[in-house]
Amino acid sequence: MDTAEILKKVRKIGIRSRGLSDQIFTGHYQSAFKGRGMAFNEVREYQYGDAIRDIDWNVTARFNHPYVKVYNEERELLVMLLIDVSASNLAGSGNRIKQDRITEIAALLSYSALKNNDKVGVIFFSDRIEKFIPPGKGVQHVLFIIRQLVDFTPEKKHTNISEALRYLSNIIRKRCIAFIISDFLDESYEDALRITSRKHDMVGLRIFDPIESEIPVRSLLRVTDPETGRPSWVDGRSARERQEYARRFEDRSARLRNVFIRSGVDLEMISTREDFVKPLIRLFKRREMRK
Repeated sequence: MDTAEILKKVRKIGIRSRGLSDQIFTGHYQSAFKGRGMAFNEVREYQYGDAIRDIDWNVTARFNHPYVKVYNEERELLVMLLIDVSASNLAGSGNRIKQDRITEIAALLSYSALKNNDKVGVIFFSDRIEKFIPPGKGVQHVLFIIRQLVDFTPEKKHTNISEALRYLSNIIRKRCIAFIISDFLDESYEDALRITSRKHDMVGLRIFDPIESEIPVRSLLRVTDPETGRPSWVDGRSARERQEYARRFEDRSARLRNVFIRSGVDLEMISTREDFVKPLIRLFKRREMRK
């Protein structure tokens, strides 16, 4: 992809992501993620319905009339995107691969952070840390992130989620909202996820392609694992083999859900062929209901 094509794709993704963020997404994002705390703003006279705990007793004693402290939420958040760039995300069916969906979701989250005056940073990972974009603000920062999402080429093919989680904890000292966006083919990260979730507010977004859950009813298929390069054959003509293939996907999905439940971390499954905004809003509404 040459420079002109990259810039064209970045603009296209940026325009769509900004539109979605402005029109339907930002309110849910803001409600789902609270600020760092409450900052003192002013003192005013007590009004009926004010909480007694907010009374400023020193001012009240001075003026012989009740006064209360008024606080504003410190809205600014730090958002980190942990992006899986391993080779398995180059897989897909139809005209879309998992990497395309990951890019769209990351762009939307970046614009939503921008809209709410939150800082956003990115960690690209495979089985090592491929790139770190420090948290920042502004349109140019978000466009830089999108360009990296579109044009980044990793050095490694495999996946190590634990390494990404450890790096997050080491590089980001204060509490942040961390979205880990991956197909989660790696299965040895539960301890790291549980430890990291004690420090940061973690959210998992599992991206999958329908071809991973269901074999098309057709002739013999040759499939290749993009991370290992190992080929295998799948017989789409056999009902038994199709059922076994679907069962293995459901078993992997169930194990993944249990890992996140045990770690106390939210998880949403998103297909490459579905409208990705709907499952994100579904996730955020669940978070709103728990507030």
